[in-house]
Amino acid sequence: MRNAWLFLGLGLLAMGQAQAPRVDVVAREADRRVDVTVDGKPFTSYIWPTTLKKPTLYPLRAASGALVTRGWPLEPRPGERVDHPHQVGLWFDHGDVNGLDFWNNSDAIPAARADKMGTILHRAVRGAKSGRGEGTLDVRAEWVNSQGKPLLREDTRFVFRAADGLRAVDRITTLTALDASVTFTDNKEGLIGLRVARALEQPANTPEVFTDAAGHATTVPMLNNDGVTGHYRSSEGLEGDSVWGTRGRWTMLTGLVQREPVTLAILDHPTNVGFPTYWHARGYGLFAANPLGEKVFTNGKVELNFRLASGQSTTFRHRVLILSGTATPEQIETYYRDFTR
Repeated sequence: MRNAWLFLGLGLLAMGQAQAPRVDVVAREADRRVDVTVDGKPFTSYIWPTTLKKPTLYPLRAASGALVTRGWPLEPRPGERVDHPHQVGLWFDHGDVNGLDFWNNSDAIPAARADKMGTILHRAVRGAKSGRGEGTLDVRAEWVNSQGKPLLREDTRFVFRAADGLRAVDRITTLTALDASVTFTDNKEGLIGLRVARALEQPANTPEVFTDAAGHATTVPMLNNDGVTGHYRSSEGLEGDSVWGTRGRWTMLTGLVQREPVTLAILDHPTNVGFPTYWHARGYGLFAANPLGEKVFTNGKVELNFRLASGQSTTFRHRVLILSGTATPEQIETYYRDFTR
């Protein structure tokens, strides 16, 4: 794990390029996926199956190979919650874009609600590059309404990094409004989200019900807490359920996966709209950073309602860390300074 804590920038300074693991990014467009491996072992895949309403990175693994994302609904594993079928892997979307809900859309949405939902359609792999210590993937997508009319063009670069005891993903996403202006109305459901494995949920003692922006309820039953070890901590020192709805530069989630300590962290870049982000981090396994929900998180005291005029663009930068071991806040802060340097 020593090299992981020394990992900086391109991930090559700590160990030298010759010793850095090989990160291969291989497009398999006929299979609607791009596979990412580290020294030949699976790390993650960028996928756009017809059963999902948005592309996603799925699954995500720690350096040990342990799965840190939930399997359901694509590959169910025993003991997982079967809620929120739209929460798959690591994704990027929002709950109210010109009145359309891109966050909650899934095959489970009834036909009567379909015209209120938005879909993100993968359009092209624009480039894939492999290398020592890191690989990159450039993709293009469109955010469309129920009739297939595009509102936004999305250009995203993923940077996949690997070092001893560390995996990392940078997601750099530029959104461009197309024929008309686009408003991201303040909504609690956004923007970059990760649905974690059952072991990284926070222990819960009571059944809970969560509702989406339209008031539709999803009951989350109490499950056996054996092996459930997750714990949130934000850059501002808040912990557990207290992190939800607060602002911070980063939030970390620690726990044991297959009896091995793991730390996940999402880092928010100072150039992002709405910085520092609000955290839509739920104990049931949703780990999301949402800078576009200010009215909700301030109980109506402040509104953002971010708007792009026709032809205007904005770029969001986030880094997701998967560390082998229980990191300290000081170590995450070191990674954060590297990210923003």
